[in-house]
Amino acid sequence: MTATTDWHEWHLPYGDHTSPLARRLRLVQQHVSDWLDERPEPSLRVVSVCAGQGHDLIGVLAQRSDANRVRAELIEYDLRNVAAARRGVASAGLDGITAVHADAGDFAAYRGAVPADLVILAGVLGNISDGDVQATINAMPGLCAPGATVIWTRTRRGPDLTPAVRGWFAAAGFTEKAFHAPPDVLFSVGVHQFHGQPQDAPLSGRIFTFVV
Repeated sequence: MTATTDWHEWHLPYGDHTSPLARRLRLVQQHVSDWLDERPEPSLRVVSVCAGQGHDLIGVLAQRSDANRVRAELIEYDLRNVAAARRGVASAGLDGITAVHADAGDFAAYRGAVPADLVILAGVLGNISDGDVQATINAMPGLCAPGATVIWTRTRRGPDLTPAVRGWFAAAGFTEKAFHAPPDVLFSVGVHQFHGQPQDAPLSGRIFTFVV
């Protein structure tokens, strides 16, 4: 994993509720909340890929009375973000959430965390090569439980890869449930549900490498 971007400072625009990043976060959080409403099981497993400070999941669970149904791993490489996520988890009293310092681009990071009922891919697909985007989507059947949901984000900055992304999810056994592409910003948010055959994930090996 490269380290040319300060991924701790990257989170600062979340403090401005009008920023594109904050708007994207609210969309992702709404889909996380909707997913919880749709899944009545007493125990659910979530994995957040390159989780940053965990706002996507922590911000939702902190407001819900059924948060204890969720067991989640927030996989993040930047130690400052891991520390911030752990503080957020502790402040919200979310005993089932663990922030893990690991390289989410390696299958080894997911041992014990999968198969997951929800995979959050926010801020990942726009920071890796197009080939790695396809490889990451192709890896999802190895991370997903039957019927799992994947929530993903991707910029539509030209050349727009989102049509290909949606097609790759379909080819990997997913059905699209939602796709948001607000006309005044470049981000997009997609939601896909897995209807394919789960696979065993490799114990190690690269899925993707950050390029920015």
